[in-house]
Amino acid sequence: MMRASCSSGAPPPVLGVTLGDPAGVGPELVLRLLGEPAQYAGVRLVVYGSAGLLREVACATGIPWPAHLVVVPAADPQLLPPGTAPVLIDTPIAGVVQPGRAQAECGRLSGEWIAAAVRDVRRGLTGAIVTAPICKAAWQAASINFPGHTEMLARLTGTQEVRMFFWSPGLAVGLVTIHVALSAVRGLLTTERVLETIRLVAATVRTSRVPSPRIGVLGLNPHAGEGGLFGDAEETVISPAIAAARGEGIEAVGPLVPDTAFRENARCNYHAFVAMYHDQGLIPFKMLAFDEGVNVTLGLPFCRTSPDHGTAFDIAWQGRASPSSLFAAVRYAAERLV
Repeated sequence: MMRASCSSGAPPPVLGVTLGDPAGVGPELVLRLLGEPAQYAGVRLVVYGSAGLLREVACATGIPWPAHLVVVPAADPQLLPPGTAPVLIDTPIAGVVQPGRAQAECGRLSGEWIAAAVRDVRRGLTGAIVTAPICKAAWQAASINFPGHTEMLARLTGTQEVRMFFWSPGLAVGLVTIHVALSAVRGLLTTERVLETIRLVAATVRTSRVPSPRIGVLGLNPHAGEGGLFGDAEETVISPAIAAARGEGIEAVGPLVPDTAFRENARCNYHAFVAMYHDQGLIPFKMLAFDEGVNVTLGLPFCRTSPDHGTAFDIAWQGRASPSSLFAAVRYAAERLV
């Protein structure tokens, strides 16, 4: 069993962190995190990854090795050593990792680290998870047949309803549909699915000490359908969901015209938005909040966050990747543990 303890007082809550794809920027971002204890003050980090890989990345990037990091072999019973120092659950890597390339072994390892982190949070050994970016092509090469973290986490936890939610201090957006072709979106939209997304987003915003959040719900079509001229999803699916949410005491507003909802003088009227599909919500979010954005999986039995960007293979292992989004993801999760 993995237990955290301190020499005096209560042990700090424990936050699991996965390295993501070994060939991407995840390892160097985690190294930078470990080098800045102020970013995870109040919690103890447990990193799922490889010591050999981290040392190789540290050498390649010039990022200092975190001297306070305690390395524990993954084959051990996984008892955390006493104290508050961060711990690495070490999985040795036998082959050579080529930075910036999708590789089956990297997909296998990143999936294995996520599975281990989920196992431990479900056993109560950690309290939340932060995941560094994975490569979907590497997952496919490793026969991990999930479109992304969200779907894998849902399967590992047996969760039926999960949603992607993107948070920043100035903008928050939840998605009704996730990693699907644009042509499939309309067929997936149902009143219950939109309503459940509104519920999950409202509940999450309430945890940020907003007791009565105002949720802006976007339409699907241009001009929010223009009264049915450009489509009927607003009238037949989205408006009934908004009405049902309001009947439950949620201040949901819409359907909003998507191309004007994120203007500065418009978005300030809402605590969060619900978008119908991936790019509808994420194009404005990443334009406005890329460096401070956090990806949160709603509906899981624990808090899971990640940076709002991908593996950035073009700059991997070069020491150029900004850790801002990972730091924000850690702070978001940590605030929900302390």
